[in-house]
This record gives sequence, structure tokens and C-alpha cells, in this order.
Amino acid sequence: MARRPGVSHNEAVPKRSRKRARRPAAESLVFSFLSAADAVEARLEAALSPTGLSLAKLAVLHFLADAKEPLPLSDLAARQHCVRSNITQLMDRLEKDGLVRRRADPDDRRSVLAELTPAGEQAHARGVRALADAQRAIVSALKAGEAASLQSALTALTS
Repeated sequence: MARRPGVSHNEAVPKRSRKRARRPAAESLVFSFLSAADAVEARLEAALSPTGLSLAKLAVLHFLADAKEPLPLSDLAARQHCVRSNITQLMDRLEKDGLVRRRADPDDRRSVLAELTPAGEQAHARGVRALADAQRAIVSALKAGEAASLQSALTALTS
């Protein structure tokens, strides 16, 4: 290659653009994360809707099913990370639907226990199946590498 006077070799060679992975702005990334979380939650709620359950209702049924014994409402409130008045309203709806029943705690007259009814056990099983199907559908939209990267990022954010 003939060199022009006053032009160095580096200037005569076309520069290759180096593509560096740029980090999105923090605000944009956080809002994208929150938007994705909202979208996933909406899909899960929609999947549960035909069962007559919500994520909150299914969570209470799940806690009761896992415990295999009646639980105090205060324990359910703590596990749901909500105040007792919220768990009372949720229990009102579940009891009206025939999925749970309340009874007095024989060891503590001030406490009320919640337990699953047979209909609650069936609703729990249907809800768990619907939720698992929806979760698989959500994850299947990701390529294997994307799923692994997302898992790593979520682990980093929650540790």
C-alpha cells in the first residue's frame, strides 16, 4: 500500500468498529426489570384466573397444604409478608369460597387457626398445576443461554 506523505500507517488503515457491550442506564434497566416482573405476574394471575384463585389465595392454600396442620392466622400473615387485617380479608374470601375453615386454637383462646377443606385441597392442586404450566410457558420463551444468564442476574440481585 502506498503511503501518502504525512499520513501514518494507522491513519491509512480503515478502523474497525469495536463493539463493546454497553450497559444500559441504571434507571432504564431497573424500570425494564420492574416492567418484566409486572408482565410475568400478570401472566401468572391470568393462568390462575380460570381456577378461581389469585397468587395471594394460592399462596395461603400452599402454606396450609405444606404445613399439613392448621396454622394460626398470625403465622399466615407473617409468611405472606402482610398485616393481619390483610390476611383476615383473604381468609374471609377463601372461607366464603369453601376452601378453608377457621377454628379456635385449643392451646390459645386468643388465636384462630386456619385449615384446608377438601375443596381447598383440590383447588390447591389445580392452582399448582396451572401455575406450573404458566411458569413453563414463560421460561420456554427464553433460549437456554438467556435463561441461564437471567438466573445468574437474579441470583446476583437477590444475594
